[in-house]
Amino acid sequence: MKKWLILVLVAVAGYWGFLQWRDWQAKALLAKAPARPTTAQVIQTNISFAVSAAGEIGPAEQVSVRPEINGKINQLPVDIGDRVKKDALLFSLDDKELSNELESVKTSVERAQLELEQSERNYNRSQELHTANLISQELHEDTKTKYELAKNSLERSRRELAIIQERLTKTQVKAPFDCTVLTRPVSIGQAVSGSGGFNSGTEVLTIADLRSMVINAHVNQADVPRLRVDQEVEVAVEAVAGLKVVGTVERIAPQATIKNNIKGFAARILLKDVDQRVRPGMTANIKIPVASASNVLAVPLAAVFTERNADSQQMERFVYIQKGETYEKRVVEIGVSDYFYAEVQSGLSPGETVSIELPKEERDKQVKSMAGARPGAGDAIASTGRTGAATNGVRAGTAAAPASPTRTNAPASPAPQRPGATGTATSAPRPIAASR
Repeated sequence: MKKWLILVLVAVAGYWGFLQWRDWQAKALLAKAPARPTTAQVIQTNISFAVSAAGEIGPAEQVSVRPEINGKINQLPVDIGDRVKKDALLFSLDDKELSNELESVKTSVERAQLELEQSERNYNRSQELHTANLISQELHEDTKTKYELAKNSLERSRRELAIIQERLTKTQVKAPFDCTVLTRPVSIGQAVSGSGGFNSGTEVLTIADLRSMVINAHVNQADVPRLRVDQEVEVAVEAVAGLKVVGTVERIAPQATIKNNIKGFAARILLKDVDQRVRPGMTANIKIPVASASNVLAVPLAAVFTERNADSQQMERFVYIQKGETYEKRVVEIGVSDYFYAEVQSGLSPGETVSIELPKEERDKQVKSMAGARPGAGDAIASTGRTGAATNGVRAGTAAAPASPTRTNAPASPAPQRPGATGTATSAPRPIAASR
């Protein structure tokens, strides 16, 4: 029994020692970590905000080439990747059977022509005899009927000849425009069916004009209102490093669809001056410009807070300006913003220092006010030092506690904020919309 007691004590002591060592390691790592900056300066910079979308590049005109009649591939002078000029031969079908049929129909036409001439002579002779009352009316009408039938027979033979000649022209398929061969699933000698069949025919080639390319993109429904027809967008091709081209929005679908569990709208973007390295199937990233401002005063997005004014009940933006060892709260007007900086239209001067987190005195005030409203809420603020990150804090504007300032760099909706909107701090802030 004593032996087991000693083993238990040793195990407890070992576990306690492990916990102490782990805490020591954590403190050592924290001591080595660089201190996070808590202030930033008002700077002059350029701000540009754009939303992104991804899409797949494809040819503007792509054609699946199929024969109109049944036959066997006789000539196939093109292969995958070949560039073909307009009206150049793509492939031809074996026309021996049709040529034999054509000769047979020509013979039928000649025979029908001779029969018509004979029937016409008989009819003319019959008419003369009938006029001289040498033959009966019935015999005269029989010769007339044979003459009409001979004319119909000749017309029918001529139509058959025209059909055969038309089918012969369809044995050769030519390029409808300057194109590049994308696929060629068949070979010479293979039997193919015409497009008039039940399966729409055999695909012999796929051709496309690679000088004109488009991007079929799926744009998030929150970003579609910023997109318009004929708008220029910047396109980056993933497969070609550093390549950026300009595209024009050609059309936007009127109805939303769901793709990859995201509701959005299909948009077609026409590329201008396509680089030869761009090929169908490549992925493209589209940047849709929303707002921009050049050479303006700006502060980090994290330095801008939002609070409801107690008198006017309007939401106002403000920052904390460093004044020696203390901070002064100052109302500002925000313009364009991106994911990092916000334009300050009024309220600040270049070179001033702003706090990118709540000053200690403000945190202390909130700790005192919120500690009485909900147990543990003040501890959350004191531990984080950021009202936007407090998970147990009271919502701004509730009766339980006075409104606390929140960061403006994280609106709840995906769309950019307008001045006066509130948000909660997150790790992925969305920019504030322009109010220029």
